[in-house]
Parts: sequence; structure tokens; C-alpha cells
Amino acid sequence: MEGNFGCFTDKTRVLDIKPLRTLTPVFPSGNQAPPFVCAPPFGPFPPGFSPFYPFSSSQSNQHTPDLDQARNPPQHQPPQYTPQHQPQNPQIHPQNPQPNQPQNPQPNQPQNRQIQSQNPQIQPQSPQQIQPHNPQQIQLHDPSQSLLVTPVGPLTSPDTSNGDMELEGTPSKRKTPRRPRRRYGNVNFESGISVAERDNGNRELLMSVLTRFDALRRRISQLEDAKGEPSGIIQRPDMKAGATCMSRGVRTNAKKRLGIVPGVEIGDIFFFRFEMCLVGLHSPSMAGIDYLVVKGEAEEEPFATSIVSSGKYDKDEGDPDVLVYTGQGGNAADKDKQASDQKLEKGSLSLEKSMHKNSMVRVIRGLREASHSVKIYVYDGLYEVKESWTEKGKSGHNTFKYRLVRAPGQPPAFATWAAIKKWKAGLLSREGLISQDITSGVERIPVSLVNDVDGERGTAYFTYSTTVKYSESFKLTQPSSGCDCGHLCKPGNLNCLCIRQNGGDFPYTGNGVLVSRKPMIYECSPSCPCLSCKNKVTQMGLKVRLEVFKTANRGWGLCSWEPIRAGSFICIYAGEAKDKSKEQQTMGSDDYTFDTTRVFTPFKWNYEVGLADEDGSEEMSEEPEMPLPLIISAKNVGNVARFMNHSCSPNVFWQPVSYENNGQLFLHVAFFAISHIPPLTELTYDYGVSRPSGSQYGNPLYGKKNCFCGSEYCRGSFG
Repeated sequence: MEGNFGCFTDKTRVLDIKPLRTLTPVFPSGNQAPPFVCAPPFGPFPPGFSPFYPFSSSQSNQHTPDLDQARNPPQHQPPQYTPQHQPQNPQIHPQNPQPNQPQNPQPNQPQNRQIQSQNPQIQPQSPQQIQPHNPQQIQLHDPSQSLLVTPVGPLTSPDTSNGDMELEGTPSKRKTPRRPRRRYGNVNFESGISVAERDNGNRELLMSVLTRFDALRRRISQLEDAKGEPSGIIQRPDMKAGATCMSRGVRTNAKKRLGIVPGVEIGDIFFFRFEMCLVGLHSPSMAGIDYLVVKGEAEEEPFATSIVSSGKYDKDEGDPDVLVYTGQGGNAADKDKQASDQKLEKGSLSLEKSMHKNSMVRVIRGLREASHSVKIYVYDGLYEVKESWTEKGKSGHNTFKYRLVRAPGQPPAFATWAAIKKWKAGLLSREGLISQDITSGVERIPVSLVNDVDGERGTAYFTYSTTVKYSESFKLTQPSSGCDCGHLCKPGNLNCLCIRQNGGDFPYTGNGVLVSRKPMIYECSPSCPCLSCKNKVTQMGLKVRLEVFKTANRGWGLCSWEPIRAGSFICIYAGEAKDKSKEQQTMGSDDYTFDTTRVFTPFKWNYEVGLADEDGSEEMSEEPEMPLPLIISAKNVGNVARFMNHSCSPNVFWQPVSYENNGQLFLHVAFFAISHIPPLTELTYDYGVSRPSGSQYGNPLYGKKNCFCGSEYCRGSFG
């Protein structure tokens, strides 16, 4: 029979048909090339690597801005900047307290408190609309017509939330009701990301992408650690997780653009280059200059969209708002090649064009912190390229230099890091400093006390303690004797009792980052002979330099001088532990109480088994399971956790952790970071809501307190 294409079809033949590609990434093994390696943004790529968007695009077709957006540019609103000390959690959008809420609560109550910038030297200027100096119109290339748009608008993200956006592949008219949104990393997201959302994101979507990426990266790192001895191949869980997210469409802001990126906030931090790629802030995997080719007056011209300053080769002029950046190219790729003069092409040419057209450039600062083994990237906002010149490099060849100046009116980002560095070195005194260490040496890392708001010189008296003191009324079941691993517990060793208690997985990565939330995490303890075991994260005390500071209207709060990585341990809730069923009536007047029986807003933080290519009909539970209704009072005895305020959109979550000592099982409430937290950002967690009166563990004596968290999802009260 004649087919549609005029060919004869023999139906008796059995064809061995194989798919061109699978829906899941296939990683090479053995001596083959790794699944993803650092490479220049557009090649050449090593053998065995198949590039994907945006790395697969050639420079000749880089003029791919969103033409629909150019035809209908979004209506920009005046920017609303967030002070550095205001919670920069993905869901927090500051708003004024409700009129019926008290404006001056008691200063010593642990209510959620509005945080303010504390150092006058890094106070943000009043919000103002930032326009480039004499902006030029740039003509975007469109095969059908010529369009004129300005490259940079006001520093405010267009509203592209598209709450009713259809998912890719679904009909335009929905006949069935929309499924309820899931909570992931304390933000809402649909299980799929539409084409429009991949092109133009928002804060919620951006944070869900980052949360899903990091959850997958932690899981891959956990699996690699469980394999035992290294095979000699450099493992890059971030590259594997990033490649998977790319192939599955877990990304946003895929359209390259000049100026601001929807959803990205000044001061955001990134621990991996791939994170910036997934959210559209900076595309190249290694190159420091990202650019976009647009149609100019006579020809296509490259314009720089963003640069990553490594901090290694750039001059430090002492002004955090000025950056001297070295051009691209001219350096030897290996020792066998000779260095040469840089050429005015590609990235260097794009910076030159941006200078002449007054087009602003996004600047990401790369920094090294002693508390972290990896480089941290800080988005520092928009800069103008003011001047360029050439000078001789160390090799004696010419290099291009560019002087960039930060646009005024933006909140501080890198300037905050520069100030903290001087505080630590003693070169600059902390404004409003009351005490260098409120722990009096109890903690191995000091905790400072700061008040630049009013004249109060200290907090209410309490005894500082790093542990939980159990009363006689609170008894847990008798534990076993612990593991007998010897020097340390090794991931993947199912003979270890502690690992078996954790479901067969080591709960932390090699650098002490929590992999997943669980109903209970079991750590090794002094009963175990493994003295240097990495399964004792919460027992080792503080890992970052914390600060207790006075807020404007919510009493005292807690922040960190150092960046905190998602999944990092912060502190435990120290105090006096009691059985709520026996002590309930005495806790009504205690404002420093952590109650495990309260109702907490559920959210998803763990990795998705689908993204990790794991079989599993049910996802692991993330809800805590307490053996007894535990309450911890920090009113008289406690630690820094007593100053951590409530937020309906927190950046910290609590996790029950247990370990044994001297035949007794000890239970702790440990706090971990939900997402990456920049320095001087208030640390907050969800206090939860008491159960109704008359229900089990309901307590009418607590009463609800007005909430001032300012979140878009604020419940209005807590407690």
C-alpha cells in the first residue's frame, strides 16, 4: 500500500527502534568524560560532552531577547528596596503593620521584630528610580520589523507572576479545577514550569528553582559519599544537579536580557555558578563576561549583560562601589601556550559597547570566606562602565581594563561584606556595639550585642547555656549503647547502628550540610567511640559569628556576620525541657518557650525522587515526630536561639535531633537554614500556632500575639 510519502511499508518486518534520547540524563561512567565540565560559554567543548541551552547557542544567534516583551514592555513601578537587615527570605515583601496592631510591643518579648540597618556607613539611600546616564536606544533585530527599546529601565522587576499561567502542553482553556499549589522551600510552585515562566520568572519561582536544585545536589553528594573511597574522578554534584535541572526544565529567566532579572534581589548569594545560570543571572559556566548581541544603528553589536568578578585579578581601590575589571582573553590556556595581547572582541568588546551606549551591567562579586571552603558569589546590583584603557599585564602583554561604578540608590550588598571584614579585623568599630560576647566565653565563637536604635543597654537577665536541661518529669525511653565504628562512622556502612537508625543514609554531607528533613535525626554521641565522627554536627556548637541586635519595633533579634549555606546548622534551642502534659499550666506567662505541639505550616524542602532518578511511590516524611510533647523554656536559662524571631515566611526551620549519653537519650531542637542567607539578614523561624482549647495539648493560656513579619503570606498572629 502506498504511504503518505510514496514509500512501501512492509508490515511483516520487526524493526529494532531505539529512542534518540531518554527523558533522563545519562551520565557516562568509567574512563569516559564527566557529564558536565567547566568550559567556555560557547565552546570548544571536551569529547563526550553534549552542550545544552544556553551553552549550545552560538555567538551568531545570541540576539535572542524576548521580542514579545519588547513589543509590549512591562510597566515599571518605582523600586521598593529592602534594607539589608530586613528578612530577605524568598517570600518576604515588606508591608506596613495592620492598623490594629500595637506599634511598640515589650522590647524583651521574643515577638517577630522589624529589622533595620544597623551601620550608618552602609545605610541604603532613600529608594529612587535609577536611570542610566543619557540612555541610548538600542534596536533589537526582528526579522519582521524593527523595534526600539531602551536597554535598562528602572531597578524594579516587572510583574510576571502569571498566577493563572497554563502549563506547557495543556490547552488554553482549563476544564478542570486547578490543583492546590504545593509548598516547596516555603514557597508555592506548580510541579511543572510553563514556557512563559521559564522565560520570565518571579521571586517565588526563582526560590523554588534554587531550592529544588540544592536539594538534588545534596542528595547526589550523599550518594557519592556513600560509595566510599574516591575513584580518582573529580565529583561535581553541583554540575550533575544543574544538568538534570536544565534537562527537566527546572529553571527560570531563560531569555537573556539586559538590566534587572525578574526575581533576583540585590544581595542574593550563590554558592555555585550553576545557580546563577538556572535563574538567568549569568549564563556562562566559566567565562566572567556574559553578553547579548543586538542590532545597532549599522550592525549587530554585543552588549555586556553581567560580569563575575573573581576578586583575584581585579584592583581593590578601597571603594566598595567601584570595580576595576580585567578584560577577556589573551591568557594562556595551559603552560605550553604563550600568553598574548588581549583582543577587543567578544566579552571585552561588549564592555566597550556598554560604556559608549551607557548600558548598565549586572555585577556579581566572587568572594572567599574563611568559614566556607568554596567561593561565594554576591549579586551587587547594576554598574555603569565609566572608562576603559589598556595596560601591561604580569606577562608583559596588553590587557584591557574597565572601571565600573555602582548606580546610586541601590541597597548595600558588597559594601556590607566589606564592613564586616573590617569589624572582624578590628579596623572599624561596630556602630552601637554594647558587648563583644554575651556568652562570656561559653561559646567558642563570640556573640556580639548591638543596639543602634535606642538607649537600652542590654537584654533581660538570663543564664547562658549551650545545652538542654531535662527536668525529672521528662523521661525518654532507654536507648541502646550506640555504635562501635571506632574512629568514625563511614557513609554507606550499614553495620553502623547510627546509620541504620537514619534509614541507611548518613544524614549530613561531608561538609556538615543536612541532606533532608526527617521525623528524627540520630547522631553519634559520647557513647560512641567515633570521636572525630562527622555525625555530631549539632553537638559541636556554633559554626558562624552571630549577633543579637535591637530592632525598631520587635525587641531583640538575631543575625549572622557570615553567609549561611542552605542546610547548614545554626544552633539548638537551649533551655529547660519539660513534659507539656505535666507542665502545661505553668507556661502561660513564658514568652521564651519552644512548643513542639504547635501546628506548623508544612513545606517541602527535600529532594524529589523523580529528579534524582530514584524509584519510590512515596516521598519521605518531613514532619517531625516527637516521642513526648516537649516544651523548652529559655526564660531563665537559654542561648542565642531565644532571640530568634517569628516569621510566617522564615529562612530557618527546626529539626528534632537525638543522641545518647551515659545511657540517657537526649532530644534537641536544632535549627537549619532553609536557603542561602546573606550576612546581617535576620534569622527567623515559624513559631507555629497553638492547638485549639479543648484539643489534645491545647493551651488557652498562651494567647496569640500580633505578627509584624511583613510577609506576603503573613497569618496576622502567632503563638
